[in-house]
Amino acid sequence: MGVEAGERLGVAVVGLGGAVATTAIAGLELVKTGANRLDGLPLAGLSVPGLPDYRDLVFGGWDVNGDDLGKAAETHGVLPAGMTANGASALCDMRPWKAVASDRFCRNIDGAHKIAAAGHRDAVDRIAGDLARFRKESGAGDVVVLNLASTERWPDLSDETFATLDAFERGLDRDDAAIGPAMLYAYAAVSNGYAYGNFTPSVAADIPALKELAEKRHVPGAGKDGMTGQTMLKPGLAPALRSRALHVDGWFSTNILGNRDGLALDDPGSLKSKLNTKGSVLDQILGYPVEDHIVDIRYYRPRGDDKEAWDNIDVTGFLGQRMQIKVNFLCKDSILAAPLAIEIARVLGLANARGDGGVQEQLSLFFKAPMVRNGHEPEHAFHRQERMLFDWLGVRG
Repeated sequence: MGVEAGERLGVAVVGLGGAVATTAIAGLELVKTGANRLDGLPLAGLSVPGLPDYRDLVFGGWDVNGDDLGKAAETHGVLPAGMTANGASALCDMRPWKAVASDRFCRNIDGAHKIAAAGHRDAVDRIAGDLARFRKESGAGDVVVLNLASTERWPDLSDETFATLDAFERGLDRDDAAIGPAMLYAYAAVSNGYAYGNFTPSVAADIPALKELAEKRHVPGAGKDGMTGQTMLKPGLAPALRSRALHVDGWFSTNILGNRDGLALDDPGSLKSKLNTKGSVLDQILGYPVEDHIVDIRYYRPRGDDKEAWDNIDVTGFLGQRMQIKVNFLCKDSILAAPLAIEIARVLGLANARGDGGVQEQLSLFFKAPMVRNGHEPEHAFHRQERMLFDWLGVRG
């Protein structure tokens, strides 16, 4: 697969009716009308042969809520009033496909717009059918799949079902309860040759079985957990502290948010998935364990999509003198996330066009817990991640 210059790239989104997806689609619809600049899009302005143009992206996807995207966007409250009527009206004409979902894996987010699959194999076949139909009806030269759905609970990674592709496929055959919806979407995408990106903390294509499948099928994949607000700052600040030999004694991070992502994380099982992707960044960058690295995430409904991230950093410098750094980031969660999802889709499309299969480590810049090919530690330092991506793209940063 792969798209040629001027050809459409289909982006099939798990969680199409969510705040991030509707924000991304609205933004690109406004770009097409000339009513929106390219601010916030990290790769805008780069000249890279084969990288799909923003205007050539077309969207479809699944959601447990069957509302049209205009109504969904209005519910999320991210977009300014009247935006869907002023250039992004296409959202009102878009409805998600029925989703594969399970309240066992995501307890706080559910809906009636779901596939009544007879089992795992049937669910995979239906997802694959949706992708084939989308590609045909959209006229896309290629399709990539992005997981923007709510966070699923953390599974038992020692389960032998996840260890090899053969074991996983046997698990599909027996409808193994350990296999969650995110894994089903990832398997359906990769087994049919569609590049897959996981913007969520949910365990999916990063299990050994599905990494094996991606290598075997030579299909690009990347993830996981989009690096937006607070964890965008840590990979920037931590290398600076290390370069000045300021020892980090403790780093306390608090997040409050009131959107659907926050509601999903109000469930302890889903919260564990999120915390597991946030924890290892500092230790890898600094070269030593930060004993008092605490991350606290709270659902606070009044904030909606306006997330607050507060960091207190305790450091020791010359002559053992103690100092503090305090950062308060009042951010808009989906406004930060949507451009990254767009760029991930474009780079995955280019990887497929180049015939570059398997884990795409150059996309580490966009993830809290980047997937790697050969089991080595992921790179977390922001400046090195950016260099990896620019080198792969063939541009100077």
